[in-house]
Amino acid sequence: MDETTRGLVPAGTGPAPSVRLGAARPGAGRQLLLIASVQVLAMGTWFAASAAAPALRAEWGLSSAQATLLTTAVQLGFVIGALTSAALNLPDVVHPPHLVTAGALLAAGSTAALAVFAQGATTAIILRVVTGIALAAVYPVGLKLASSWFLERRGFALGALVGALTLGSTLPHLVGGSLDSAWRVGLFVSAGLAVVAAVLVQRVSVGPYVARSTGLHPRVVLSLLRDRGPVLANLGYFGHMWELYAVWAWVPTFLGASAAAYGTPLSGTVRGTLSFIALGVCGAAGCVLAGRLGDRWGRARVAAGAMMVSGSCCLIAAVAFGRSLWLMVPVLLVWGTSVIADSAMFSACTTSVVDSRFVGTALTFQTAVGFLITALTIQGLPIVANAVGWPLAVAVLAAGPLLGAVAMLRLHPMLTPAGPEPTRRPASLP
Repeated sequence: MDETTRGLVPAGTGPAPSVRLGAARPGAGRQLLLIASVQVLAMGTWFAASAAAPALRAEWGLSSAQATLLTTAVQLGFVIGALTSAALNLPDVVHPPHLVTAGALLAAGSTAALAVFAQGATTAIILRVVTGIALAAVYPVGLKLASSWFLERRGFALGALVGALTLGSTLPHLVGGSLDSAWRVGLFVSAGLAVVAAVLVQRVSVGPYVARSTGLHPRVVLSLLRDRGPVLANLGYFGHMWELYAVWAWVPTFLGASAAAYGTPLSGTVRGTLSFIALGVCGAAGCVLAGRLGDRWGRARVAAGAMMVSGSCCLIAAVAFGRSLWLMVPVLLVWGTSVIADSAMFSACTTSVVDSRFVGTALTFQTAVGFLITALTIQGLPIVANAVGWPLAVAVLAAGPLLGAVAMLRLHPMLTPAGPEPTRRPASLP
């Protein structure tokens, strides 16, 4: 069974007979580089305010809860934007580069407005919500654009894309609050880079491996909750997201608390550097490696393996809390590599079990629910840590990836030639 018979390539858009099925189309590498660059430049606005949180707390007198909301607000805005986009099928009806352009410009505007107009938590949080709404038109659509250029190597392509995003997203751990009172400069830089992304995306085109939908099909979202393939892919992703952003947001704090309990307090610079290496550098490497292995061994199987490793790291990190850095740092390096390695695999699996006309809608819906889960864990993890301690709080994160691994192992047979053919299109749609 090849990709064409699975219904993943729209009629008339498959590769020419002289091109091996699944081989990268001419120009695919250049397009992937452009898409990754656009994503990193635009998504830098996501953590722009979070990087300035220490300065904002000092200048505005923010509480810990308000400072955390600067990040959570972006997650909630993303959920609002993504659910609306999925319900209206925007990623599949609107020309994707145009949608990314609008999202990048809105993210730039709301980030710049934060530097100019915000004088306290309320305005800042509202503008952060707007930024999240805008980025819902950037991140999932970027995944669709990358998917449109690759079939057989789709896991590697999406892994490289998510790896670049990981490196960019975790950069604030390295720079942290180094801007101090000049935090507005950092926001303007992030806004300017998003504008550059809006200009750069004009050079991106849609590849031949996804179709464009005509008309509005809101019922397609219901099929994602009903059909076995999308349900399993989504459950795996939700388990992954239960852990991922809580780890990204709180590992520096967890590491500092562990070192203090051992009697060797760490400076903010050391915590930030170790966190950036573990989450950013190792995470990016894990994405690329998982992408290559997924194309060779099966994307659902590799995703399940990565989740079992990261889930185990949650438990090991809980045991290693309060012990020597010589024990904790290797755990963090493995954790940072595995916690994001599976991310692109979910997107690649989802594109293989949905109608090619609605790839953008499926990815947008998946990320919407996933980021809603992250809002709960980012906000809730420090509350649990204050109540029962960091070891138990971190151990609770293991439930998501370990349950998600079960879903992906059940999905794996559906993605192999020997398994049942995945759903070509929702039965309720034409």
